[in-house]
Amino acid sequence: MKIQRFAPVLRALFPAALALGIPIAATGAEPPRVVASIQPIHSLVSRVMDGVGTPTLLVRGASSPHDYSLTPNDARALSDADLVVWVGEALETVLEKPIAALAARARTLELMEAPGVLALEGREGGAWEAHDDEAHAEEAGAHDDHGAAHGHTEEAAHDHHGVDGHIWLDPRNAMAMAAAVAASLSEIDPQNAERYGANAAVLRAELSALERELADTLAPVRTAPYIVFHDAYQYFERRFGLNAVGSITISPERAPGAKRIGEIRDKLRDTGAVCVFAEPQFEPALARTVVEGTKAKVSVLDPLGASLESGPGAYGALLRGLAESLRGCLIAGS
Repeated sequence: MKIQRFAPVLRALFPAALALGIPIAATGAEPPRVVASIQPIHSLVSRVMDGVGTPTLLVRGASSPHDYSLTPNDARALSDADLVVWVGEALETVLEKPIAALAARARTLELMEAPGVLALEGREGGAWEAHDDEAHAEEAGAHDDHGAAHGHTEEAAHDHHGVDGHIWLDPRNAMAMAAAVAASLSEIDPQNAERYGANAAVLRAELSALERELADTLAPVRTAPYIVFHDAYQYFERRFGLNAVGSITISPERAPGAKRIGEIRDKLRDTGAVCVFAEPQFEPALARTVVEGTKAKVSVLDPLGASLESGPGAYGALLRGLAESLRGCLIAGS
């Protein structure tokens, strides 16, 4: 039986499969080798590449992008990459030099600079108001050796004196980032440009629907005050009108000093904050210390999706998880 007999059937099935999103094996060159820095970025890139290829994720699981150490496999992926997608030095400080050294031949897409991405200034201090020099000096001085050991200062490790790097937590930024990813992929892989553009357009509609869904989920708790582990959620808070009143620590790599803990406890008392949120990437004992002797509850927010399966669905699951954790704790604590 000759394959030619099936040619009319295959020609008929091809457009239907494409319309349904079923991957069709490429007949030309291999798909571009793409590396994405963190889980939510990897998810958006995966969605844009759907049906063409699969990107490689660098920072996996509960690792933090603030102090991540590359593995040999990571270094190999960067060396082989055609495109590297990351937020930028405001967030993945430790990746700046490896990307420059290992991925010199690759195109690099820094999403912080992508057209249409709204970047916010980092907020000052753990209580998000002007701190005196003594308080800042206490925390910075108590951890100078830790910072030196990791090769970065407090300002480099986190972005409270500059731009807030957690841009993916606003779904409208995710729309702009997806468009930038599609444009970069189309330039290095014009054969699949139409597919990248179509995927980005579908993703934009999905993100718009997600924004409406999350607004409805969070509507009952918009005015409830709460405290987070570190100031990672400004974009999410502003998009959905939430009432976060402070963070336990300025830099997630450094335990806050006694004075900082005192300030946050005062903030907890003065604002009537009903929840304090820890993070899976860091020790939760600090959150329990802050709420000790109060009626505030402790819960967890995960800005990176540490427990989620990597892939196209991770971004939506991440934002839904944040919304559900906030709603659940704030309603229970009210």
